[in-house]
Amino acid sequence: MTDVQTETPVTPAAAPKKRPIAWPLGLAGAVFVIVGSCLSWSYDGSILNNLSINFYPGGLQILAIIVAVVSLVLLVLDKGKLGWWLDTTAGLRSLGTGLAFFMVLVLAAISVESDGLINVNPGGYITLVGALLLAVAAWLMPLRHGLRDMSKAKSPAWAEIAAIALLMAALLFTAAYALGLDDAWLFILCLVFIATIAVGLFRTGAMSWVSHAGQRHRKVLTLASFAVAFLFPFTQDGSDANMSIATSVLVFAATAMGLNIVVGLAGLLDLGYIAFLGSGAYVAATLSQSAFATIGWKPPFLVVVLVGACVAALLGLVIGSPTLRVSGDYLAIVTLGFGEIFRFAMFNLDGNNGPNLTNGPNGIPGIPDLELFGFNFGAVHHPFGIELGRFSNYYFLLLVLTGGVILVFSRLNSSRIGRGWVAIREDEKAAEAMGVNVFGLKLLAFAVGAFLAGLAGTIKAHQDGAVSPDQYMFLESAFLLAAIVLGGMGTIAGVLLGATILKLLPEKLRFFSEYRLLLFGITLVLMMRFRPEGLVASRRRQLEFHEEDEKLADEVEHQLVEEAK
Repeated sequence: MTDVQTETPVTPAAAPKKRPIAWPLGLAGAVFVIVGSCLSWSYDGSILNNLSINFYPGGLQILAIIVAVVSLVLLVLDKGKLGWWLDTTAGLRSLGTGLAFFMVLVLAAISVESDGLINVNPGGYITLVGALLLAVAAWLMPLRHGLRDMSKAKSPAWAEIAAIALLMAALLFTAAYALGLDDAWLFILCLVFIATIAVGLFRTGAMSWVSHAGQRHRKVLTLASFAVAFLFPFTQDGSDANMSIATSVLVFAATAMGLNIVVGLAGLLDLGYIAFLGSGAYVAATLSQSAFATIGWKPPFLVVVLVGACVAALLGLVIGSPTLRVSGDYLAIVTLGFGEIFRFAMFNLDGNNGPNLTNGPNGIPGIPDLELFGFNFGAVHHPFGIELGRFSNYYFLLLVLTGGVILVFSRLNSSRIGRGWVAIREDEKAAEAMGVNVFGLKLLAFAVGAFLAGLAGTIKAHQDGAVSPDQYMFLESAFLLAAIVLGGMGTIAGVLLGATILKLLPEKLRFFSEYRLLLFGITLVLMMRFRPEGLVASRRRQLEFHEEDEKLADEVEHQLVEEAK
């Protein structure tokens, strides 16, 4: 690596005291983990995908070996030149601590699933001891105080592109593996492993380098991301269960991206956004070939998509025109009321309390699958001999929709309109004083966000095969807003990550069904305390929440200069 900007070196007097025992202790810990993972962990072979065979590691044992190998690599780098630009100690602390927690959970799972800790074989204890040794060694090692500005660390273009491709391939494999785990304990332990590796790499600075490489090769990163998303159904062996979750994630993500315009860019708190998704879904249902559809006009689906999106945008204008003159808590209350009005209106349009458009609480079932240009989305297809079921077909359609929504969002964010929205979010009075059409841009944000949600709703109706008022409760709007806050307001990757987390985890952790809202609330409280800007925050949002960070301010200024070029 070249052109690396360094900080003022630490003087020998101020340098942290080295402990010679730390490095060999860490090496011994990593070796213990590898050896222990090759031995049997459990006497009972019927739990946790069989960890009872010596010298034949199971899935969890392989994950422990991966963490140990990464730790060994960091230990070796700590002795070499690369240790001067990677914060190897910070990474080792995260890996060692995470691996120790991982092993404690493994032993707890064995104890719960069988008849107690008596069923834990020596391999499990050896691996736990190794993880503890690795964690202790890492905390004894001195931290690197000369962590470089990774935006200046440039490598050959082929190396950066290869790193992006490797990261995307790892994401594809990890997603396929995690979704294939039906056991709740296995899924939780897999999440702990992913978090351990991710935090460890971030703490070293390696992921920061990859992030800057992605910024320098945005087209490659975008193409690789969509290639991974496109290939995902081919890894599921025709599993409708996993693909059903994936399609729900895409619908949720596309809808959240529309809300991101309203909340993330314009700063308008909308608590009734799910109504726009519902309006698109109801338009598609009433114009479908269902025997319960209440409108005789049956246009092609491409026309239905536009009609549903325009109806949602019209509702956005209707609710926005009289209410956008208020702001803050008052706007949130008004939009919350609109969401509930929409749901009750769908209940009452049953032919008794009003015209029969929605069949009231019964909804509109029996919505047939889409058929576009002779392609039946409800049929099973076998491209390249790989089975792709009904949900896989809708997944590809929703992937195209999500790509279009992301394109619209990114273009608007980079445009004059997007800058106007950001100015309104930062200081509405100052923006108005500078000549920004505040009311017009607010109304446009509502209309565009509602239009995108309506698009997603028209496809969701056919994918679900039915619509009913119960699908569009306030809680769904709250989850959409939470996805944006959790992922990072105003960002694309953050919203996609937040939508994935909030849709995937409840599906895979159904045994927590009674405590899901409790866990959800605890997660948000912790996020607001330790990372209020979100998991994947923009530099501007980070600076808003960490104004005292001078280094971050310099990085933001540098990034804005680069974008201006």
